[in-house]
Amino acid sequence: MRRTAATVLLAAALALASCSNSSDESKAAAKPRPSPTIDKAGQFITASQDLNFSGRHPSSDELLAFPPKWCKELQAGHSVACMFDLTGPDLYPYAADWGMKKSDAYRLLVAGVLGYCPKYADQVTQELRESGDY
Repeated sequence: MRRTAATVLLAAALALASCSNSSDESKAAAKPRPSPTIDKAGQFITASQDLNFSGRHPSSDELLAFPPKWCKELQAGHSVACMFDLTGPDLYPYAADWGMKKSDAYRLLVAGVLGYCPKYADQVTQELRESGDY
């Protein structure tokens, strides 16, 4: 009899535990999970690692100065040609002791736009394709 009573109690305890587990699981499943944070600076710097620089490789800080400026100019309605023109805002990625070919500069620009102002990505890639340089 004791064995039967213990078995019944054990079965009841397991049933209650499994109910609360499934309830907890459904509550956890119902809660929205936060989306992972995108490290736009890290992604941009990673994208720059595959590019060819003449002279020294620029520091991360030097490169990270460009995307916000590019986005500001795109928001103002400027084209890539205007941004990279020496007589315009002159936002071509270079410095006194480093530089890059136009094709790499365009790849860097696209990486920056994708990370920092993706709403301009289609506009930028379309312009670059139409120019035949991308």
